[in-house]
Amino acid sequence: MGISIENVSYAYGKIAALEDVSLAIDPGRFTALLGPNGAGKSTLVALLTGLFVPDAGRIAILNHDLASQPREVLARMGIVFQGQTLDLDLSVDQNMRYFAALHGMSNRAVGERVDTCLARMGLSERRGERVRTLNSGHRRRLEIARALLHRPRVLLLDEPTVGLDVPSRSAIVEHVHEICRDEAITVLWATHLVDEVWPQDQVAVLHRGRIEGFGSVAEILSRTGTTDVLEAFKQLTDTNGALADTQP
Repeated sequence: MGISIENVSYAYGKIAALEDVSLAIDPGRFTALLGPNGAGKSTLVALLTGLFVPDAGRIAILNHDLASQPREVLARMGIVFQGQTLDLDLSVDQNMRYFAALHGMSNRAVGERVDTCLARMGLSERRGERVRTLNSGHRRRLEIARALLHRPRVLLLDEPTVGLDVPSRSAIVEHVHEICRDEAITVLWATHLVDEVWPQDQVAVLHRGRIEGFGSVAEILSRTGTTDVLEAFKQLTDTNGALADTQP
């Protein structure tokens, strides 16, 4: 199993953020965690990365229990948080190499791997530039390249295109789908934007801390009797368009 979430609940004091959430995501699948702001997506990502501990339930990544084997889990996981985590005063190359050092990668392997990851995200020509000179789209690409540096088998991304224009968003969505396909990485992509979901994806609709629908796009449309993901979302969450289909 790529990602196994069993009956997970979490509350901020008396306010429930997640209630009895269960998901079973196969290895190598691109799964969109789709829900409006406040649905609990970031909380679930924080639980999956070990930043938070569930009040109840169990999480396993690649058959490793997160509670008892956190080092094994995190060594196999790449993470792109919603908030920026780059060092703005370092260059693109220095950010990558600093991250490699944190993961204990050997100097012999780092150079080639940095080249590969930057090229994959279209950043090779910017490797000497300071991060603060990059636009938001290129910073996001760098964070994804950095997350892939240690060859993770699971990639978690929390609203990775927030604040970007449509062309930048589309390019990043396409890049990550290609990575998932070409390298068989398990991807969990948290978003509130339905146009980031592709027809071949798996979808988990999260609303008010609960999973309201889970399956392939075709299965979600069949169960809801709808013809597109936006209409299915509206039905599953009783919204009337609060989920934007093209704009963050």
